[in-house]
Amino acid sequence: MSTPSFDYLDRLEAEAIHILREVAGQFERPALLFSGGKDSIVLTRLAEKAFRPGRFPFPLVHVDTGHNFPEVLAYRDQLAESLGEKLIVRQVEDTIKRQRLREPGGKYPSRNPLQTYTLLEVIEEFEFDACIGGARRDEEKARAKERIFSVRDEFGQWDPKRQRPELWNIYNGRIQKGENVRVFPISNWTELDVWRYIQRENIALPDIYFGHERTCVVLPTGQLLGLSEHLRLDEDDEIVTRQVRFRTVGDSTCTAAVESDAATVEDIIQDLLLAKVSERGATRLDDNISEAGMEDRKRNGYF
Repeated sequence: MSTPSFDYLDRLEAEAIHILREVAGQFERPALLFSGGKDSIVLTRLAEKAFRPGRFPFPLVHVDTGHNFPEVLAYRDQLAESLGEKLIVRQVEDTIKRQRLREPGGKYPSRNPLQTYTLLEVIEEFEFDACIGGARRDEEKARAKERIFSVRDEFGQWDPKRQRPELWNIYNGRIQKGENVRVFPISNWTELDVWRYIQRENIALPDIYFGHERTCVVLPTGQLLGLSEHLRLDEDDEIVTRQVRFRTVGDSTCTAAVESDAATVEDIIQDLLLAKVSERGATRLDDNISEAGMEDRKRNGYF
């Protein structure tokens, strides 16, 4: 009698489903942070496998910077509607006005750091005690040393010294009043794992992830930044039209495209097998502000 095959994707999936069910069992008011990007889309598929035919035990929450890609926002709304799940959207623009925050300056003004303020507002508004996200350890070194259950203090701040041991897939969600936990079910996945899972599950994605023609500005680093109304360009900036795709989707003002003709998920997997730079290293301008840019933001409450 043959034994059913159980490959590494099955193991990653089973671990993620276990984590999602742990969140549902340990917390009273969890939320799933949903941007419309590939990682959060994968999380919704995992949540379906964890909780269907019932409803998700948490709403979908998006912190909209106002600089997001229109294609991604349209997909976000379509997917939330097709899932039949509650979608909560809060705007960074409203937080800037309410808290009198300073708009970012420079040629490529990213509101990514200001997301923290809006995220903390929505956590307080709905009293969320756990926020599920699609961060992965292979993305960036600050994320590599963060636990799956990452405890944040009453100000949303992350302290690496307060990380809890996670032995034998046992997760400790005990927190004091005012604290919350950020939970990363696909922390152990790689970018390649995500794409292979998307291929296996036949998951639809925003078109921005596949090769398409786009007008871009060429940065001094040689990276290509999609042209948008939020950029403050100079007359001598080089504007080109190239066949590109996006490996990750964040603020349009700080997320560079990569040249690619990839038209299918299989094409993208082949691209990744040849890639020598991580997705954030290749595309995210905001991570290059300083050597510890991501860790500094996480200490201040960033996702």
